[in-house]
Amino acid sequence: MVDLTTTFCGISFPNPLVLASGILGTEAALMIRVARCGAGGITGKSCGPVPRHGHPNPTVLDWGPGLINAVGLANPGVDEKISILEDTKRELKKLGVPLIASIFADTVEGFAHVAARIGAAHPDLIEVNMSCPNVAAEFGRPFALDAEAAAAVTRAVKAATTIPISVKLSPNTAELVSIARAVVAAGADALTAINTLGPGMVIDLESGCPVLANRVGGVSGPAIRPIAVRCVYELARAVDVPIIGTGGVSNGRDALEMIMAGATLVGVGSAVYWRGPTVFAEITHEMVEWMTAHGVRRLAEIRGRAHAA
Repeated sequence: MVDLTTTFCGISFPNPLVLASGILGTEAALMIRVARCGAGGITGKSCGPVPRHGHPNPTVLDWGPGLINAVGLANPGVDEKISILEDTKRELKKLGVPLIASIFADTVEGFAHVAARIGAAHPDLIEVNMSCPNVAAEFGRPFALDAEAAAAVTRAVKAATTIPISVKLSPNTAELVSIARAVVAAGADALTAINTLGPGMVIDLESGCPVLANRVGGVSGPAIRPIAVRCVYELARAVDVPIIGTGGVSNGRDALEMIMAGATLVGVGSAVYWRGPTVFAEITHEMVEWMTAHGVRRLAEIRGRAHAA
């Protein structure tokens, strides 16, 4: 019999599939629905120190091989998010599904403030989103592109909370491993890899204008999966903390590929956009089918297998 239960930072997950931070993490009812549809963990949409309207529509485009989006970190602010996460946590606890709170800020002090405040909702894990590529005009260069800056954020967050933290890294750098080592040395309990790639641009031929109101946005979905797998592989080889591998996972084989690269948990985001929350049960079923056919009973048997090849 196949056992998909997974332990991550001392937290038990019924299966390794986690809702990635995004559109279904905005309201308690949505997050609870996703958990009931088979997700092993739920990540709320990123929240910051104060409310943000984000960018005007259109903000998301399905361009075929993937999505491109520039939502612009729209959120109600940490104070309002606490009540949303409290309602979510209450129901998720009954289901045995952990809750991950995602936070962002534009300063080191802001990250510390949000981390301290979000603890009131008692999430099981805090994901530190220092790598969004869609707000550079407002926030400047993402912290995740500089090892010293990323380490400073990590230290500040660790000092502000006792909840385990996972630092979300960007693929938009040649220094990914160095930055990962810096945040782990600064106290990160785990890593999330990767955030969206880019920014990229899609142009409407009839108008000659970029489709997104923000003109550029982060690229996600199946088109970036090989990059995400490579990043997870490199990180697993370089640091000794667990990894949430995310980026383009759409089926059971994709999820198992992430685990063979070294991921402990697997984030699913864009696939939910196309197929709805039932995608979690579908991916889980496909994982069990493959594992059964290959005589694999536990994920630990294949985790990091690519490193032995």
